Amino acid sequence: MYEEMLIKARQPLLIVVSGPSGVGKDTVIDKMKKHGLPFHFVITATSRPRRQNEVEDRDYFFVSREEFHQMIENDELFEHALVYGEYKGIPKKQVEAALASEKDVVMRVDVQGAETIRQQSPEAILIFLATANENELLRRLKARRTESPEKLALRIETSREEMKRVAGFDYYVVNRKDKLDETVDCIVAIITAEHARTQPRAVKL
Repeated sequence: MYEEMLIKARQPLLIVVSGPSGVGKDTVIDKMKKHGLPFHFVITATSRPRRQNEVEDRDYFFVSREEFHQMIENDELFEHALVYGEYKGIPKKQVEAALASEKDVVMRVDVQGAETIRQQSPEAILIFLATANENELLRRLKARRTESPEKLALRIETSREEMKRVAGFDYYVVNRKDKLDETVDCIVAIITAEHARTQPRAVKL
């Protein structure tokens, strides 16, 4: 019995960090990486142009729309979606290889993508990341200055709709201003607790 429970506890998990634009998904993931946590952090493929300070093969796989369409046709993506006029998707082989290595897999996707993953892999752990309130979210979105006023307005409206879908997630984590370490600690605690379940989640793709 003891050995059986230890084997169950070592089963790799699929952790999805999601939430509206501006809540700090990328910042949280980057901080987790800097902590040297023993997870595989999935790199998302996107058709959008690379922003200043973003690095290929670290922040995203930047591909053309034509290349992305080819990836869809070849069934190379675990999930994909058209988000604010650009494609984003998770390469399937990357996730399969990471799980096969018995590493926990952490990915960050938008709310629509998280719901798709839940359909394909019901045992995935879905974490909804949020700001303390809507005013804080609006402040962060405006401070980014990466979109036109029209696109910013679309992101704000989309975020309000996405907040209504939080009940479809397993956990709700508030990423408070200047409390990034607390956010990371909370996510790590969730993963630790999931490994301690008497009936661990057996991830199937």
